[in-house]
Amino acid sequence: MNNVNKTLYIPLYGKALVSRKGIILSDKTAEKIWDSVNFPLKGKSKSKWLSFFMGMRACVFDKWVKEKITNLNDCVVLHLGCGLDSRHHRLEANACLWYDVDFPSVIEERKKYYEETEAYKMLASDVTDSSWLDKIPSAKNAVVVMEGIAMYLDVNALNKLFSALSNRFDNVCVLVDCYTVFGAKMTKIKNPVNDVGVKDVYGLDAPQLLETQKLKFKQEHELTPDYLINELQGFEKKLFKSLYAGKLSKKLYKLYEYET
Repeated sequence: MNNVNKTLYIPLYGKALVSRKGIILSDKTAEKIWDSVNFPLKGKSKSKWLSFFMGMRACVFDKWVKEKITNLNDCVVLHLGCGLDSRHHRLEANACLWYDVDFPSVIEERKKYYEETEAYKMLASDVTDSSWLDKIPSAKNAVVVMEGIAMYLDVNALNKLFSALSNRFDNVCVLVDCYTVFGAKMTKIKNPVNDVGVKDVYGLDAPQLLETQKLKFKQEHELTPDYLINELQGFEKKLFKSLYAGKLSKKLYKLYEYET
């Protein structure tokens, strides 16, 4: 795996940690995989505060996906940059066709822990090479999950991806987290992904920059809602709110929803 691909171990560790603590997110698969990979995370990438954030972010994405697949008929889910995430398992999303998409080296690793079924598939591809979309069966609605991937793609690459998605399906819903421009600049000082060798990330200030003729910005979501922060107690709760839910954190990181 290259350095960008290795960043998948950061959210894997975070989800495993909170699941083992019995807070925020239940993810026994993440626990099992983390115990087997023995990847040498270090520094901030292995902090419990970041783990709490990773667990909350995953919960927010889970809730959104569950709502979408419950309300949409003829739906396909595209989880782009899936890493080793177990979202399909966590949501027990067997009523719709689901594709986890990531680089070939990631999917090779992923296949050690997951098996395909009629409803669940894995695709080995760079998501910016839109030819992978040709392998997706026709569906009226596409629910697109982009968790922890947009910061590694510049605006031009994201524009091309959004255009390919909106041209491929009648209706598209996208949830994507990203740095602001200020947040991307701040990563030069210190960022958990630096611990696995990643130096370059990108930021976005105006969500409208990613709009296509069909796919439009709908709303901004909260990454650390109070009901999840309340899973923490005492000092941990107070410090987390300061680190990841305060005014500064909201200037660094955003969660945007798009819809046709």
